[in-house]
Amino acid sequence: QPAQGEETPFDKGAWAAKKQAERESIYAMIDSHVHDMGMDGVVFQGYLDVQARFDLYSVSNAILIAAQCPEATKLADFDSWKANGVYVKRGQDAITILEPGKEYKKDDGSVGVSYNVKKVFDISQTRAEQRPAPAVARDERLLLKALMNNAPCRFSISNELPEGVNVAYHPQNSVIYVRQGLDAPTIFRGVAQELARAHMDKGGIACESPDFTAYSVSYMLCKRNGVSVEGFSFDRLPESYAMMDAKALRAEAGVMRDVAGTITADMNRLFAAQEKAQKNRDGGAR
Repeated sequence: QPAQGEETPFDKGAWAAKKQAERESIYAMIDSHVHDMGMDGVVFQGYLDVQARFDLYSVSNAILIAAQCPEATKLADFDSWKANGVYVKRGQDAITILEPGKEYKKDDGSVGVSYNVKKVFDISQTRAEQRPAPAVARDERLLLKALMNNAPCRFSISNELPEGVNVAYHPQNSVIYVRQGLDAPTIFRGVAQELARAHMDKGGIACESPDFTAYSVSYMLCKRNGVSVEGFSFDRLPESYAMMDAKALRAEAGVMRDVAGTITADMNRLFAAQEKAQKNRDGGAR
């Protein structure tokens, strides 16, 4: 027991053990939520909603947010909020996520990354006025043009598609066929789904259920771009999901995240070029 006025010596071992225990409880939370995702379509859809909003977050962090604060829209740690003049309300429970730390060499010579526990708060837990982010209302034609930007396949209007099929990817000739006369949201939903298939096909990306993966990618892209998700249903998950271990199901979600991310990056490039061209036009018109 240190005498009064003396500081307790820093116990590195106890600190490391505490950090390790924190990390293990986080991994247990991820595994538990992934298990629920594999059994319950509502829980799975909740994860997709979070990953659609936080497109740059890892699958594990999107799962952690879905497990702790599924309605979250903007996250920052206590100090970052404070630096922006925003204060976290008293008594709010932090949302715990993982932050990549230092790289280290594993016993087999490969490089691993250690993760640190990071505590963040959603804007709803602060005193900030919650102004909803202005929804970027983009022209339907621009959205479709962006969706098709840099696609790994061609597009063709077709009157030959089977009954009930609006859009279909044909890997043999690398074409997405679109039924004539559809409205823009229907085209967006269908093309987004078939584009996901084309990316998986071209990238040699294997997953447990390509159909469901492409469907989930389309759902996230619609959520991200303000396209109606009416008609999407997650009542029936692939049967194999209930049998998969947490790591395998996380990998499945990872394919969805990565394919949606690739398409989003292609779309964003076109939006940026469009905005730049508009600025140049406005500048020239003065």
